[in-house]
Amino acid sequence: MPTPPSYPSAHGLLNEQNVVITAAAGTGIGFALARRCIEEGANVLISDVHERRLGEAADRIEAETGRRPRTQICDVTSEDDVRALVAAGIEQLGHIDVWMNNAGLGGNAPIVEMTDDAWAKVLDITLTGTFRCLRAVLPHMYERGSGAVVNNASVLGWRAQELQSHYAAAKAGVMALTRCAAMEAAAHNVRINAVSPSLAMHPFLAKVTPDGLLEELEAREAFGRAAEPWEVANVMVMLASDYTTYMTGEVVAVSSQHA
Repeated sequence: MPTPPSYPSAHGLLNEQNVVITAAAGTGIGFALARRCIEEGANVLISDVHERRLGEAADRIEAETGRRPRTQICDVTSEDDVRALVAAGIEQLGHIDVWMNNAGLGGNAPIVEMTDDAWAKVLDITLTGTFRCLRAVLPHMYERGSGAVVNNASVLGWRAQELQSHYAAAKAGVMALTRCAAMEAAAHNVRINAVSPSLAMHPFLAKVTPDGLLEELEAREAFGRAAEPWEVANVMVMLASDYTTYMTGEVVAVSSQHA
């Protein structure tokens, strides 16, 4: 199996930027993103719905980078929690330069067996949660006349895959939300973009994926392997940085599987 490249050196892409990241506990893209932002010089506040895992993530990031992110519990399905997260970012960091919408929920289910509750839960976390965060943080960025938001979409917003109707619909919604919100935010000098990963490998994903499916999905990739979570995080960092000041409303595929 092809091996990923070496872990990248930092280049100060987010020096002294204040960054808030949702769903950053665990071992996936959110955690890798928090670490990369700190390595690139940012002041970081991470959030998650799991208090213990959030503390463990902060401990691990501190051990690996020498800097500890601030933390705030947040369930993106709760308007009160989302508003509290924005308030915590302003209080603890001084202001918010970058907001990373990483929270999402997937799963496998055929349409004929999917309940309303299963459908609604995926949409509420993945799409409506992203909307709630935008609605809460954009007034702060508008008032400051600057800011960047990076949303986490998915290749399934473009490409069909069985058993993924709820997740694909939610991620397609994140893409459309990104484009439309970007048009509103541009007048306030705020940029909104998204990444569209296909397969980012981490231990939790391996646990919940049916036997054989990961190997099948990896075979579809141009590099013959899944992305490392930090490879997706790198693109999110780039979209938040001054290297993309004329990009907004874009959905950037971090994959060869974008159609």
